[in-house]
Amino acid sequence: MYEKISYGGWPNCVRLSNGLVDLIATTDVGPRIIRFGFVGASNLFKEIPGHAGKSGGDVWRSYGGHRLWRAPEDVQYTYAPDNLPVANAWDGRSLKLTQPADAAGMAKEIEIVLDPERSRASLLHRLTNRTGTSVELGPWAVTVMAARGRAILPHEPFRPHSESLLPVRSLALWSYTDMKDPRWTWGSRYIQLKQDPAAKVEQKFGIRNSLGWAAYVLDGITFIKRFPFEESARYPDLDCNFEVFTNDAILELESLGPMTRLDPGRSVEHREEWFLFPANVGESEPAIDRDLLPLVTQTSVLLR
Repeated sequence: MYEKISYGGWPNCVRLSNGLVDLIATTDVGPRIIRFGFVGASNLFKEIPGHAGKSGGDVWRSYGGHRLWRAPEDVQYTYAPDNLPVANAWDGRSLKLTQPADAAGMAKEIEIVLDPERSRASLLHRLTNRTGTSVELGPWAVTVMAARGRAILPHEPFRPHSESLLPVRSLALWSYTDMKDPRWTWGSRYIQLKQDPAAKVEQKFGIRNSLGWAAYVLDGITFIKRFPFEESARYPDLDCNFEVFTNDAILELESLGPMTRLDPGRSVEHREEWFLFPANVGESEPAIDRDLLPLVTQTSVLLR
């Protein structure tokens, strides 16, 4: 089902629903997906109260929800505002949100397909270079999750020293990353990071995630994000294709595409798959194996 609605103070939003889950995109600003959740249940995405319903101006606003950025992060280029209306086209199956070139000369598109029967959405992100010069960048899909949840990312599969002599992943730390912060759980099979509204400082890290998934657990709902990995590619931020950021209000799940040289008029694409499950996941590693891994396996089957 496709319908035009008013939501969050924006009069021209678009809602997609299959009766099980719904997804709401703004068209007064964007491209931006401001809601994803089970029908009648809470939004798994954060909505920034001070930004709700606003548009226009040349100051970047977070708004919350899901957005498309360019990496590596740069104040001038990355934070080009998305405060103006975007075109939306519905063909009966997919919704395309199209932004004209932003202040940094980059045009952004997000194409969305909501599975007609499952709690799944497929997203194709596209950046097109509308500047007059060649630029190098990586597409960056940022999902702002609601507060008080927990991110879970897998370690690379364990192999003993006798079988594996070379490193298997990159781990990027920012100048403000504190590995002793109690929000982190550095396990042997998983890395976990909690969102805590009482926290006073930000935390962020990035990894080269060849397994292609990350999860967020909140109030008995599990969100799984799937994304591609290219073994031979060079990724942004010390070769990371996935990053997590948190502060006192949000936690972001961020997938990145390879660094790409874009000549004027050329585009680069980046895909994500989203899944929702009515499932809680315990905090211990055996509980994650028991509660989460079967869901990840389900998503793998559906992606084949």
